[in-house]
Amino acid sequence: MSHSSKPSKSSNAKTVRGILRFLARRLFWLGRSTRLVRYLTGNSAPSRQAISWAIRFFLGREPRNSREIDAHEGHANLDSLRRAFAETAEFRAFLLSFSPWTVPVFLIEPPTNPSIPTKLSPPTLAEPTSQLCTEAQFREDLNIEFCKALGIDPTIMHRKNWEFAWIMAVLRQADLLRAGKRGLGFGVGNEPLSAYFAKLGIEVLATDAPPDTIVGQGWDTTGQHAIGREQLWRPHIVDRESFEKYVSFAFADMNHIPDSFSGFDFCWSACCFEHLGSIEKGLDFVRNSLKTLKPGGLAIHTTEFNLTSNEDTFEHPTLSLFRKRDIESLYGRLIEEGHQPWSLNLFPGNGKIDAFVDLPPFAIPHLKLQVSRYVTTSIGLVVQKGME
Repeated sequence: MSHSSKPSKSSNAKTVRGILRFLARRLFWLGRSTRLVRYLTGNSAPSRQAISWAIRFFLGREPRNSREIDAHEGHANLDSLRRAFAETAEFRAFLLSFSPWTVPVFLIEPPTNPSIPTKLSPPTLAEPTSQLCTEAQFREDLNIEFCKALGIDPTIMHRKNWEFAWIMAVLRQADLLRAGKRGLGFGVGNEPLSAYFAKLGIEVLATDAPPDTIVGQGWDTTGQHAIGREQLWRPHIVDRESFEKYVSFAFADMNHIPDSFSGFDFCWSACCFEHLGSIEKGLDFVRNSLKTLKPGGLAIHTTEFNLTSNEDTFEHPTLSLFRKRDIESLYGRLIEEGHQPWSLNLFPGNGKIDAFVDLPPFAIPHLKLQVSRYVTTSIGLVVQKGME
């Protein structure tokens, strides 16, 4: 891989302005069509005229023939039509051609703390470490194996699927995917991991935030919050008897982990601690999660990683993007406390999709995305608890 230097602000600004002008022109014409459709149909199924304008807006061409328009007449409303076109290969290719993200210099610079273990090479699921989500990992045999075990389509390049596969790969590497082990899950939502672990005979305590701590944040209204064990059962993964035997559920505030949580072989979370209120609270959670483990146990967590800057970042009560320096600070402190982080590998990938930044309405591929003025992706962090 040849590493590009950080693009100039003027170059990026020029590219962004070009995209905005292009989209503004298309939005103007689509807006005219949308207003007409709403007037004629009362916001019901889109007309043939609206479909024609959607083809022009999203695909940048005229409808090929009447059959192409016919194929889209089944959409219930304009939102369904919009999402269908936003996910077409033609529109994704257009966005990809305008992607402004290139590898920043700070990613390849060594940490200021020489005690932090690092490497810089294409990350793999076969030999996982603390690493970024990249295109190549989706093509590995292990990803296909893990996705099929979870009932997930392995061809869908979505970073959430990578997070599940990476967590499983870490456990496999540490020989923890076997009966008799104990795992603690934080912020499990509707994840399939608890069911999979139960299938293997792993005892699981799955947790999610108390309902009163997430009011107004949208987790409970978008199907991303668990209120009990039943939500976690996956009949295509594990039988009912094994699930009930090995999986239990409790509410747990990740900012105040109960002292009773202890003696686990591993704990995990998939993109949760960036929502705990601040960068400091997120880093504190990782440190505190180690208290739930046996000596030598593994804390395995994924979160948001800022690919744009190592100086400023996005920090809001509902979402924080962690910088390289935040991760290095955490790892340095954990080493001082006697724990052992797995090597930090910030190789961002060198595939075509690795250069693509997803924009709203988010679709596939979804490895990197834009949050405010920052590009972010998922990073996986592994820390082995000290032997005390």
